[in-house]
Amino acid sequence: MSTARRDTSNAQEAAAAANEAAERSSPQGQGWPERHTGPVVRRRGQVQTGTTDQRLLDSRGPSEWVHGDPWRVMRIQSEFVEGFGALAELGPAVSVFGSARTPVDSVEYAAGIAIGRALAEAGFAVITGGGPGAMEAANKGAGEAGGVSVGLGIELPFEQGLNPYVDIGVNFRYFFVRKTMFVKYARGFVVLPGGFGTLDELFEAITLVQTKKVTRFPIVLFGTAYWSGLVDWVRGTLIEGGKASAADLELFHLTDDVDEAVALVTKETEG
Repeated sequence: MSTARRDTSNAQEAAAAANEAAERSSPQGQGWPERHTGPVVRRRGQVQTGTTDQRLLDSRGPSEWVHGDPWRVMRIQSEFVEGFGALAELGPAVSVFGSARTPVDSVEYAAGIAIGRALAEAGFAVITGGGPGAMEAANKGAGEAGGVSVGLGIELPFEQGLNPYVDIGVNFRYFFVRKTMFVKYARGFVVLPGGFGTLDELFEAITLVQTKKVTRFPIVLFGTAYWSGLVDWVRGTLIEGGKASAADLELFHLTDDVDEAVALVTKETEG
């Protein structure tokens, strides 16, 4: 008999023995094997051999369970715990979104530095995605002004890492955990020109405010030339088509002025 077939036979025999033992210990008249694993009840063919402690302590036991959904839940929980712990005492903050592809010598990068600096001078920590481009610019500006510069990184197929201007950095595996941190610890959003990731963050923020999942706070789109086409589409397609209301245009502001952007954040977050 081959090793694989012998292992299969042994596993089947062990499972049968476990079922017989469980059946003998089951309530009288029940007629099926049953095992309780914490709050989980397994019966008949779903009864597993061994115990949770046994699988934990037996280094030679099966390891597939670490790739299952129950283990992922624990990993997700750990990311929330680490994020909350790192940012709980951050104080007033503003999340700045923008493209990782923004060139260092561009007008948009310079605007990011100016926004980060102005926010720090106004007493806000600056939270970004921690990457290069517009995110790096905002972190750099905050750091140069003596403010707290936060980077919330994300695991990607290609290595990106945190930019050198981040003072507090947290790396996440899951986008939805990272997004929670952007919202929970921010009193407003400033959105620089960006791509799909920036649009994702922007529309999620608008949706949260629109549906009152978060207390209303300002969302500022910085760069009228870049964002006006999108705003026109929202007005001419979404609202005209009845998919949104005219009042939804008041959920965000459009500006090219750094001082105005900071003033909008300050005004709507006072008190």
